[in-house]
Amino acid sequence: MVEERLADGTRIAQLLASEVDGRVAGILDTLSVRGANPEVEPTANGAFAYAIEADGDRLAAVYVHPDRAHVEFSASETVVEAAESEGLRVRPKATRPPKTLVFVEDGAQVKRAVSVLGRAVQSN
Repeated sequence: MVEERLADGTRIAQLLASEVDGRVAGILDTLSVRGANPEVEPTANGAFAYAIEADGDRLAAVYVHPDRAHVEFSASETVVEAAESEGLRVRPKATRPPKTLVFVEDGAQVKRAVSVLGRAVQSN
């Protein structure tokens, strides 16, 4: 059996955007992709790809790296707990205001990232 792994940050971000925009029922139907940059070039530190809004308010931003994507949230213990429970790598970002980064390192982790978005919506 061949095991394939999608480790292309741009493609991972595109999959996540499709999941967000494709939700039509439940709490996730309030999410939308805004400000998408279709020409984004991945960088080592992460290049802004798009924002995710919940009912018109910014919930998160998605950045692309050559081999992964990350989702940046306002600092939230709920996001940290949700990401850890989904098996996603998470770390704080020491900025003002503080942020929480959730890394999506494989296309198979996109659904888990969507689950984290759902928990973030519920906590707001």
